[in-house]
Amino acid sequence: MILTVDIGNTSVTLGGFENNILKFVFRIKSDRNLNVDGCCEQLRNQFKKHNVSFEHLKGCIISSVVPVLTPIVFDSLKQILKQHPFLIEDFSYLPLKVYEYDTSNLGTDRIINCIAALKKFKPPIAIFDMGTATTLSVINKNGYFCGGMILPGMELSMNALSKHAAKLPKIFFEKPRGVIGKDTVSCMQNGALYGTAGSIEGIIKRLEEELNETLLVVLTGGLSSYVIPLLKCQVKHEQNLQLFGLYEVYKYYFDYKRN
Repeated sequence: MILTVDIGNTSVTLGGFENNILKFVFRIKSDRNLNVDGCCEQLRNQFKKHNVSFEHLKGCIISSVVPVLTPIVFDSLKQILKQHPFLIEDFSYLPLKVYEYDTSNLGTDRIINCIAALKKFKPPIAIFDMGTATTLSVINKNGYFCGGMILPGMELSMNALSKHAAKLPKIFFEKPRGVIGKDTVSCMQNGALYGTAGSIEGIIKRLEEELNETLLVVLTGGLSSYVIPLLKCQVKHEQNLQLFGLYEVYKYYFDYKRN
């Protein structure tokens, strides 16, 4: 079994793959104050909860967009698994072609999402990853990553609204009963959910006009399941796209090394 680890801004997500099948997924909070001992304790508890035996984990791959947490999670897994995890730091060997894009600050998460999407679907593809930030990654008809967008995520936007507007409370997302909110909380919830859905639909329309192509649209990330029922366009929902991409990179990398 191969352990895939995605260190994101909100949570650290871990998933185990065996014979191309995702066997388990769990998360711990992306706590910037976490130390190795605390991280080890949380990870051991989660492994135990999901009945994961360490000796069955034959390899581990890590991707991170949170530099301060990278060495903590890396050292914790090295200590627990008694092996050296593979940390993605160099993009040069990864199986993704890039077209007219400055890759100097390109996030690992977007690269991994593109690799995963290309394994599952035929381009052109638009990938919306809905986490702390909502990222859009576009793959053209030739299979090249050609750019996209970065937007504030729904939760981040609502937290900012609550923080800077004295009478607006902190909210949690749930399925809306209709477009029109009937109190302050539902107005905020609907604004975030329908606003995001409308944004996605509008962006897709503009992308297809610019590219003169019909895009296959993929939604992933923790908040995507709230938005998908509200969309009036067809999309593919891949909740664990990032983990699948990491698994593909792991297989590709070790094939690359052998050859």
